[in-house]
Amino acid sequence: MKQKYTIVRDDKNNQLIIREFAELDKQILSLLCEETYDSKMIRAAIKQGSRHLVAALRTNNLYPPGIYATKIAESVTALYTTKDHQSLDLYFDDLELLAVESEPESQKAADEKPVAEQGEDVDDLLEDDFESGYEEKDKISKLNSSLKIADDDYSNGPNDS
Repeated sequence: MKQKYTIVRDDKNNQLIIREFAELDKQILSLLCEETYDSKMIRAAIKQGSRHLVAALRTNNLYPPGIYATKIAESVTALYTTKDHQSLDLYFDDLELLAVESEPESQKAADEKPVAEQGEDVDDLLEDDFESGYEEKDKISKLNSSLKIADDDYSNGPNDS
């Protein structure tokens, strides 16, 4: 799914507005969410660092994935540090997000330990660890059961009337 985030710094009303759009139909972006923030809160979060800004920007309605949230936070910081731009648009494609999140195969292979180093040997797990003398214990000699089965009461099915 393709997404677009429009970030608007509204100095007249001391607000920051973020609009989230998504491609629900082919090449048609639909508005999903619009969040408005107080500029004082955004400036304070920018001073505390990127992680605080991301936390301040995320809401119940607007909660972008980590990579998107980081880029949105960087863009908000750029809007507030320069006076040239009042708004900007960010475009994301989920296919790119999946490509970034998956590690290259060479990196995965380097991180994995060989099977021999991972723990116990499979043969050790399959060995019998019975208590000594287990087979020598007395067999059950007598069962006291209240159930009695009468051999004469059995029938072969519903047609045996």
